[in-house]
Amino acid sequence: MVTNLNLITSMFRTCDALLIAAGAGMGVDSGLPDFRGKEGFWKAYPPLAKLKISFEEMANPRWFKENPKLAWGFYGHRYNLYQNTNPHAGYFMLREWINKFQLPSFVFTSNVDGHFTQTGWTDSMFECHGSLMHLQCMNSCGQPVWPMAVSYVRDFKICPDTIICKSKLPTCPNCEGLARPNILMFSDFYWDPSLSLIQEKRLHQWLDQHGDKKLLILEIGAGLSVPTVRSFCEGTRQEYDCDMIRVNPRDSMSDSVIHSMPIGALDAINLINDRLFPFEERK
Repeated sequence: MVTNLNLITSMFRTCDALLIAAGAGMGVDSGLPDFRGKEGFWKAYPPLAKLKISFEEMANPRWFKENPKLAWGFYGHRYNLYQNTNPHAGYFMLREWINKFQLPSFVFTSNVDGHFTQTGWTDSMFECHGSLMHLQCMNSCGQPVWPMAVSYVRDFKICPDTIICKSKLPTCPNCEGLARPNILMFSDFYWDPSLSLIQEKRLHQWLDQHGDKKLLILEIGAGLSVPTVRSFCEGTRQEYDCDMIRVNPRDSMSDSVIHSMPIGALDAINLINDRLFPFEERK
């Protein structure tokens, strides 16, 4: 139950800048799994359940050396899923708010699905864990991070019984060695953060420009298991002493200065949208 909807709606009408911070819960309404717990992960990947391999174990760069076809089976399947899944309507509503209220905006996200890019955020986005839409060289040959599209990958062929990749594996355009996703994995000492650092610099520049105005933080679907987004939001709220809204159906707890919406991402955005733009205004 959202009891403070009028107050939350007024925050969007009166803020001067909007910082959107999204975790895995943002993608659930698009039909993407959030891999919450071993059971949720194994339901999405039954062959890995048989091997008793958890998400934390599978999302490890060592597989690209020990079993690259399995590694690319897992990440190729995720890439196919992200490419074949449309961002839900909430992404587009957020864009509509920003356009109608002429709000400067920035996105901080731990999601690697590229859906914020698809819906209009490019130079105003920090993907803190990287993106599956970009690759890096396993050999560290000096090739800068490059888009997946450059490798002409359109669709990975994955064996459903083994999660083994049957397609040709992506290779570096410079040295032709094996490529891997430009994603920060668990126990990852080889991630190339160069693209992420550029995005992070833009975020700090944006906060320097807009943080001393009436900034509003909208945190969506950021859980506690990997609290990167949650910690960033709480730290930023304290630093800039600004309003913050937390959207999360399970982990909505917060202190009294954070306004909670204990529902899913799309439900929350729909509720706010209906208050911001009543039906008669949308005719």
